[in-house]
Amino acid sequence: MKAANGAPTGSGRNIGTDSKGSSRTPTKEGIVTIDVPAPATAPITDADPTVEDMESRVARFHALRPTDDYIDAAIPGCERTTFRVLGQQPAAPLAAEGFHMNLVLCEPGKAAPLHNHLTQEVFVALTGRWEVFWGPLGERSVSLEAWDTITIPPGVSRGFRNVGTEPAYLLGMASGRDPGMINWPAQVRAAARAVGVDLP
Repeated sequence: MKAANGAPTGSGRNIGTDSKGSSRTPTKEGIVTIDVPAPATAPITDADPTVEDMESRVARFHALRPTDDYIDAAIPGCERTTFRVLGQQPAAPLAAEGFHMNLVLCEPGKAAPLHNHLTQEVFVALTGRWEVFWGPLGERSVSLEAWDTITIPPGVSRGFRNVGTEPAYLLGMASGRDPGMINWPAQVRAAARAVGVDLP
């Protein structure tokens, strides 16, 4: 069957869009045009920050200072150095909305213990070899070498360990406005209490 304009009717299928991005769907009465907004694109602007403006948005590695607020780093085997780069100021040198980024330095065999975020977390091995482990007891794992990337879903307990023979760097990035809201499973809390560390 065809509509008066010759188009097929009654198929319930979209037969395309017009030049404005509106959807055209056949019906028994003919073609109905439904306004569908076009996907948003970034506008081209005349913005042209100065070099000085952009320099204020650079975190120079040599100027980064280790954070001291990862209390689980006091657990034996979990010693590590963390440099906060992006996040909430003043803790991070560069402000960011909706995600945080750290650089982590671990000696061989050292780790971040199992922990949990309400947010997605991404790890990128920058140097060396790493093991990223996860699950209630951390029994599952994958190995990462330089430039390998893994993303951990929200709510999955995760940790990482330098399994190479040299000190190595890992980049960690967590989504959300406050990914610092960390929780630890019972066995990690017990290990912390054994050395006098009370995890919040």
